Amino acid sequence: MGFLAMNSEADNRVFLGMTAVIRSEAMRGLLEMVERVASVDAAVLISGESGVGKEIVARAVHHYSVRPDGPWVDVSCATLPEHLVESELFGHEKGAYSSADAAKPGLFEMADGGTLFLDEIGELEARMQAKLLRVLDGAGFYRLGGTKKISVDVRIVAATNQNLGRMVQAGKFRADLYHRLSQILLDVPPLRRRQDDILALAEHFLKEHRPDGVLLPEAAELLLEHRWPGNVRELRNALVKAAVMAPSPEICALDLPDHLRSGNGNGLAALAKSVGYTEQAATAGTDWSLESMERRMIFQVLQRTRGHQQKAADLLGISRRTLSRKLKAYGVEEPVSGTVRGAQ
Repeated sequence: MGFLAMNSEADNRVFLGMTAVIRSEAMRGLLEMVERVASVDAAVLISGESGVGKEIVARAVHHYSVRPDGPWVDVSCATLPEHLVESELFGHEKGAYSSADAAKPGLFEMADGGTLFLDEIGELEARMQAKLLRVLDGAGFYRLGGTKKISVDVRIVAATNQNLGRMVQAGKFRADLYHRLSQILLDVPPLRRRQDDILALAEHFLKEHRPDGVLLPEAAELLLEHRWPGNVRELRNALVKAAVMAPSPEICALDLPDHLRSGNGNGLAALAKSVGYTEQAATAGTDWSLESMERRMIFQVLQRTRGHQQKAADLLGISRRTLSRKLKAYGVEEPVSGTVRGAQ
């Protein structure tokens, strides 16, 4: 995932194929810290909520390290099957277990001379925590089923969305491993604390999937009001959906996922604006009841989709059957391309 700034002071950088363009002061400060500490060949622990962009920070550490030309190897500890963790990390010899048809080097060997990124390190089970600690302390290791001790020169960068300090207190994570991994601590702030990044990222993701796409003001307002519990990953998914589903390059509030529009009162205010509600309009004799606003939204979306009911239903976050039922209640016949027949 990337960070995009929307002004001439944007700080564009590429880390192992990922573009990082920093706009918020929080992320600028974090990147400056990465540059300072990366040259110290010590273990780094990156913390932060799921989806905040921990991997791109890890890649930046490798980029600015004393071994940028060495290999970069990454793995999510959460996705490793428990019975294969040791084999994946340290390798195995032929015949080490029933399906080991050939010798295989582990991730530590593959990362020799470079960086091994261990994502979701809090998911590592206790026995592997102990073995990892020994390797970090400089001890060699054996491949599974092997007899030859292997030594490697690897920098460890780990990441977690859990509070490892609390896990240590609860006896779920080794204190000595925690202290060994956290020689340098980096915390990636959640998107809700990086307001300057929200629209920048949104524009970036939109342009990736729809180069001519433009965010309209009411859509931008919805994005700024949302709390983003899924952080950058949630924002990216929202903009990808809007880019693919929107009937025109102009992305309005109705093109965004339904949960953004219905999550709070501010979101409803942005929706009202998208159908023409203003204080002046409210006093002009127009019916602004919820039923009337709903009807206006439906007709507006049908106009945008050129009468395509399934696309309109998807944008509205309702089923095709529900849309058809509402249209029937409005006395509307089957829409035809470019028009919506019936009283609005």
